[in-house]
Amino acid sequence: MSRIRHLMKALTSRLSRLMPEAREREEEMNREKELRRQNEDLEPTSSGSNVARACSKSSSRDTSSSESDESSDSSDDELIGPPLPLKMVEEPVNPMEEGVLGPLPPPLAEDVEEEDDDDGDSEEEENPVRKIPDSHEITLKHGTKTVSALGLDPSGARLVTGGYDYDVKFWDFAGMDASFKAFRSLQPCECHQIKSLQYSNTGDMILVVSGSSQAKVIDRDGFEVMECIKGDQYIVDMANTKGHTAMLHTGSWHPKIKGEFMTCSNDATVRTWEVENPKKQKSVFKPRTMQGKKVIPTTCTYSRDGSLIAAACQNGSIQIWDRNLTVHPKFHYKQAHDPGTDTSCVTFSYDGTVLASRGGDDTLKLWDIRQFNKPLFSASGLPTMFPMTDCCFSPDDKLIVTGTSVQRGCGSGKLVFFERRTFQRVYEIDITDASVVRCLWHPKLNQIMVGTGNGLAKVYYDPNKSQRGAKLCVVKTQRKAKQAETLTQDYIITPHALPMFREPRQRSTRKQLEKDRLDPLKSHKPEPPVAGPGRGGRVGTHGGTLSSYIVKNIALDKTDDSNPREAILRHAKAAEDNPYWVSPAYSKTQPKTMFAQVESDDEETKNEPEWKKRKI
Repeated sequence: MSRIRHLMKALTSRLSRLMPEAREREEEMNREKELRRQNEDLEPTSSGSNVARACSKSSSRDTSSSESDESSDSSDDELIGPPLPLKMVEEPVNPMEEGVLGPLPPPLAEDVEEEDDDDGDSEEEENPVRKIPDSHEITLKHGTKTVSALGLDPSGARLVTGGYDYDVKFWDFAGMDASFKAFRSLQPCECHQIKSLQYSNTGDMILVVSGSSQAKVIDRDGFEVMECIKGDQYIVDMANTKGHTAMLHTGSWHPKIKGEFMTCSNDATVRTWEVENPKKQKSVFKPRTMQGKKVIPTTCTYSRDGSLIAAACQNGSIQIWDRNLTVHPKFHYKQAHDPGTDTSCVTFSYDGTVLASRGGDDTLKLWDIRQFNKPLFSASGLPTMFPMTDCCFSPDDKLIVTGTSVQRGCGSGKLVFFERRTFQRVYEIDITDASVVRCLWHPKLNQIMVGTGNGLAKVYYDPNKSQRGAKLCVVKTQRKAKQAETLTQDYIITPHALPMFREPRQRSTRKQLEKDRLDPLKSHKPEPPVAGPGRGGRVGTHGGTLSSYIVKNIALDKTDDSNPREAILRHAKAAEDNPYWVSPAYSKTQPKTMFAQVESDDEETKNEPEWKKRKI
C-alpha cells in the first residue's frame, strides 16, 4: 500500500507539472495565428506573393519549432518565445524593384546640405571671380604724389609704401587704428624717387631701389643695413666695374637664398648682390640685341625656384638666363613687345611654367617658358603711363591682375582681372580717379594692395575670405590725441656745443602735468571775474555802491605829484637827531658838515668892486 501511495504521488506531481506547459503551448499557438491573420490583412495585394512566401517560411519555421517543442517536452528548463513579426523578419523592400506606386520619400536634410555644399564648392572652383576679395576696402594716405612702390612682408603684418615724394612709409596693421596712420616715415635715398620696395623672403630686410645708381637694404625699422657700391662710369666693359654706373629701374630678392638680390640699371646690366659683400657685385648679366649691341633692361625678376633670371629690355625683347650661366641667355624672344617702349613688369606664375609681361605698348601677354617661341595669349587696350605698372598672379594661379592708367580728369583707373586658362577679361574694379600703378595680391592674407597716381594706397579685403591684415585695424576705434605728450616748444639739437651753451634736452611734459594734477593748489581752477556788485567778500569790478566806486578810483589813481627831494628831506631832522643806519659808522671819521651860505641880491651888489659899480 505504501508503494502504491508513492506511485500515485509521483503521477500527480508529474501531471501537475505538465498541465501549465500544455496551457502555455496552446496560448502561444493562438497568439501566432492571430498575428498571421493581422499581417495578411495589412499587406498590399502586390506583395501577396512575398507574404505567402514569408507565411510559408514562417509556418515551416513554426512547424519546425513546434516539432522541436514537442521533441523537447522532456526538458523542463528550455522555453521558446513567440516568433518575430513578419515586417521585422523580412528584408527591406526596394520600391524601384517592387514597383510601388506613388512619389519617393524625400532625402534626408543632411544629404541635401552636403549636396548643396558640394555644388557651391564646385561652382567656386569653376568660377575664380568669386574668390576675389573686393567687398571691403581701406585707404592709406601716403602723400600727394604717385605711389610708385609697394612691399608686404611674408607674414602680412607690415606694409611699406614709396613714392615720387622720396618718402618711404611703414604701416603696421596690428598697431594701426581706424585713423590709418603710418608709424614711421623716412627718406632713405634723399632726393631720389622710390622705384621699387620688396621684403626679403625672411621678412627682416627691405630692398630699396631708387633713381640713383646705388641700391640700399634697410631693416624692418628703417635703419640702413648696406648700400651697394657705385661703379666706375669711365670703364667701357661694365663687367669690369664693381657696381652700377647709371640710374636703377627695379630689383628683386632671391626666393630661396637669404641675402641675395638683383638689380637692373640704365648701364645695360643686370647684377646680383650679396648683403654681406656690398663692395662688389656677385655676377653680371649683359643683355644684348641679336646683333650683339647693348640694350637697357627695364625690369627683372627671379623665377619661383630661383634658378632663372628674366629681364625685359627697351628693344621689346624678353631674355631669360640660367642663374649660374651669365654669358648667353637660355631663352630670347626679340619682339615680345613694341621696340622703344618700356616693359614695366615681368613675373612668374606660382607653378613656375608661365611668365606674364606688362608692356609699355598697352598690352599684357602670357608666355610658356617651355615653348618660348610665341605668346600663349595677348590682351590689348590696357593703357599705361608709368614705367613701373605692375601685374601679378592670384594665389591659386587662375587669375592675372594688372592696372590701367588715365589722364587727370579723364575717368578712373581700374584693376583688371584676366582668367589664365582662357585669358578672358572677367572682372574690373574702379579704384579712383587716377592711374593704378602698383598692385599686389598677398597669398597668405588673400588681400589686394593697390598704389595709385594720386598718393593713395588702397587695401581690398573680404571679411570671410581674407585673413588678418586690414581686418585687424578696421575694428579699432581712433585714439584721441594727447596734448600732454607734445613738447611745449621747438628743441634745437646742438650736439657739438660747449657744455655751458648746451640746452638741456627737452622732454615730454606728461609727467610734470600728472604731478601738477595731484597738487591741489596748481590744479585749482581760477575763479572767474565778478560780474555785478560782488559776493563772497570780493568787490565787483563795476559795483553800484559808493564804497565800490571809491575803491575803484583809489586803485586806478596811481599819479604822484609830490617832489621827491622834499619827500626825502622830510626825514632829515629825524635822521640827524637819531642816527641809526649810516651816521654811527662814520661818527669818528666823518668831517663836520659845512653848508655854503646863499647870499641875497642886495649883498651881492654891495660886495662888487668899484669898477663894476661905475660901469653900471
